[in-house]
Amino acid sequence: MLELRGVRHAYNGRTAVAVEEWTAGAGEEWLVSGPSGCGKTTLLHILAGLLRPAAGEARVAGQRLSALGGAALDRFRARHVGIVFQRLHLIGALTVRQNLLLAQSLAGFAPSPARAAEMLESLGIADRMNARPHALSHGQAQRAAVARALINRPALLLADEPTSNLDDASAARAIELLRGAARDRGALLVVASHDSRLAAGFSRRLPLAPPARRSPSGP
Repeated sequence: MLELRGVRHAYNGRTAVAVEEWTAGAGEEWLVSGPSGCGKTTLLHILAGLLRPAAGEARVAGQRLSALGGAALDRFRARHVGIVFQRLHLIGALTVRQNLLLAQSLAGFAPSPARAAEMLESLGIADRMNARPHALSHGQAQRAAVARALINRPALLLADEPTSNLDDASAARAIELLRGAARDRGALLVVASHDSRLAAGFSRRLPLAPPARRSPSGP
């Protein structure tokens, strides 16, 4: 489902992330761990096709992402990758239901109000489908973001720091929500987090090292 070979990316000449080899299969649950600044978000953006690595190759669902460009890459991402960002990025001018219908439309699918309602019902927020994001609690907004990420039945579900700023009980609910949603659909789940509370719950982990410090300049 996912394969990385020799992937590297840098900003301003400084390595942001480096993964020599990584493969993950459908239905698996992975934690990408490491301190802030070690490249977790950069790696997720590479997996989603939002960022092209400076070197190496990333494949998702058998597709080499570097072989796609422009609209083709956008369509592939919309159909095969679901993303729950740390900042949820729900469109404030639209209702929860409209956010889901827009995600279907952008993927080239006919918007299905029935499927949107089914998805929201499965996540326990069907009663909030006509609310706008600003009227939701944090937990409801997170569920809406998960519903949007899953509406097109992606093979890969990515979540960036889903437990940041959450207490223990809320963090546990957030992770179980992601796990249950991915499990129900047979999707590969990749969670990126520096939250040490999550380590014990994932048997599959990809630890990232912090970026190397630059050597001091000579005289």
